Amino acid sequence: MSCCRWLRDGYATPRRSRERAPVSERGAAGDFLSAALGDPAAVPQPPGEPMTTTEPSTVVTLNVEAVLFDMDGTLVDSTRVVEDLWAQFAARYGVALSAILAYSHGRQTRDTVDRFLPAGNDAEKVVAEFHEAELERTKGITEIAGARRLLAALTGARIAVVTSAPRPLATRRLAAAGLEVPETLVSSDDIPAGKPDPAGYREAARLLGVAPSRCLAVEDAEAGICAAISAGAHTLVVGAHRSRTTQSLHRVPDLRAVTAIVSADGSKVQVRWPRGTA
Repeated sequence: MSCCRWLRDGYATPRRSRERAPVSERGAAGDFLSAALGDPAAVPQPPGEPMTTTEPSTVVTLNVEAVLFDMDGTLVDSTRVVEDLWAQFAARYGVALSAILAYSHGRQTRDTVDRFLPAGNDAEKVVAEFHEAELERTKGITEIAGARRLLAALTGARIAVVTSAPRPLATRRLAAAGLEVPETLVSSDDIPAGKPDPAGYREAARLLGVAPSRCLAVEDAEAGICAAISAGAHTLVVGAHRSRTTQSLHRVPDLRAVTAIVSADGSKVQVRWPRGTA
């Protein structure tokens, strides 16, 4: 099932509503960077559309106004911790771990608990206990290769982290991985519905003052990829996840090969990565 089908059929129903200020479209971004770099593949794009170029068979170039990152699996490697905790949940409640892991990656804990917790249990209590356990488990959490370097290269640019984790957990995991917490962080506490709903990415773009179509979203999981696409952001896949949704998307194995150049005023970013590296 595609991500658009998930949203259309009501699999991501908001638990509460909140108004958002409209975001105005901006003009074409990035021409100054291509000129400065002498990019022979640069071709002017229609107003309002980021410029994507491919230097034949080698490098993909994207000019945007903001970069939005998922956290777990994209900036932070917390896989062992998360899977251990879901294994405890599966054993306690008699649920198949494989089914939980197939569903949970990239989603809010509450959504996974609601789906798999047997009737008669207190979901609020289970979620609270799960989050408490997550906060205590920081040993072994590391950066995804290249994350620290890429974030440093984006100094001065408009960036955000969009995560399914609660804010306290997000800040703790970023710190445990040795990464700075960005000024704009959209957590599960800030939005009415979790991924694959696009609310998080739309909210991040709104907070940054940029239209989603002017953003690059960097994601690793199906739910998050669907959320980014549905929000209207250009999407780069990190890691090995493959599905019908990712067939037309660019991908990298990690962040080591992704480079960024930020304009002097921070309003534009040129992002590059090798073509066909994963």
